[in-house]
Amino acid sequence: MPDAAQRPLDGTLVVDLARYLPGAYASRELLRLGARVVRVEAPGGDPMRSAAPAWDDALRRGKESVVCDLKRDGDFARALCAQADVVLEGFRPGVAARLGLGPEHLPSTLVYCSITGFGAEGRHAARVGHDLNYLGWAGALADTGAALPPVQAADLAAGALGAVTGILAALVRRERTGEGARLVVSMTHGSHDLVAHRAGGDPVPRLLTGGLASYAVYETLDGRLLTVAALEPAFFSRLCELLGRPELAARQYEGGQELLRAELAELFAERPLAEWLALFDAEEVCVGPVATLDEARADLGPWEEPPPDVELGADTERWRAELAAGP
Repeated sequence: MPDAAQRPLDGTLVVDLARYLPGAYASRELLRLGARVVRVEAPGGDPMRSAAPAWDDALRRGKESVVCDLKRDGDFARALCAQADVVLEGFRPGVAARLGLGPEHLPSTLVYCSITGFGAEGRHAARVGHDLNYLGWAGALADTGAALPPVQAADLAAGALGAVTGILAALVRRERTGEGARLVVSMTHGSHDLVAHRAGGDPVPRLLTGGLASYAVYETLDGRLLTVAALEPAFFSRLCELLGRPELAARQYEGGQELLRAELAELFAERPLAEWLALFDAEEVCVGPVATLDEARADLGPWEEPPPDVELGADTERWRAELAAGP
């Protein structure tokens, strides 16, 4: 088990009203930091239970599960949220307030965090969307066009981890002042922030998205893929030496990158992935495999043993009894 320094949120109660991936990932991270997390689900459960059961299982483990119809049993949900240090929700702006679960309905001492698509105000605030839409609006897909991103950066980075960062900062402030906080996280604005530093131009056009042969993915003899990220001249120079083509190093940042890429592709296609990895293993060349998820898990392993699973609604009656009993 992680020691106390790795569980700074011990004793912190988080009530998660959100649905789908961003809220589930955010509250999972708070759980890993020691928080007690109560997940409030509709009678049929979070939609992710049926739409993506493996994802849901991975992100709900260790959390308490309470079933509540927020439209018909708002008093129960409100009483539960009033006990929390942190309330996390992911409704469109105005929905939580209509349910009587907005920050104005709860103690001002808690940290109330809304994960939204576009923020609480502005012309896009009520717009529906998912990760791909947010990344598109944010300019994050401009370089890669029709290629779909393999990781939900808007949901997980801009949304979930953005929420976690804000929540942790608000809890530190509350410890000093006793004051709660109202946080609004925009997945679109957060995604734009991930790429906004590039608005003034890249050192090389599309530096990290195909503009450089020394930062690319190459196919090997056995059809596997190899990542090359040798941005520094020293790394690329050593890579070219190991490939038996030291003269290629001088062309790293010159024009004709497509030709250089083609020459490197021919070289990498001469051996299977395992041979390349063995050759580069002890070398400083910034080269690695495109591992499968199973290979990555076997190599890196889970950070910690997963907590036991909790069935839908397993903690509902206990919480009802506890809240009815009062302080």
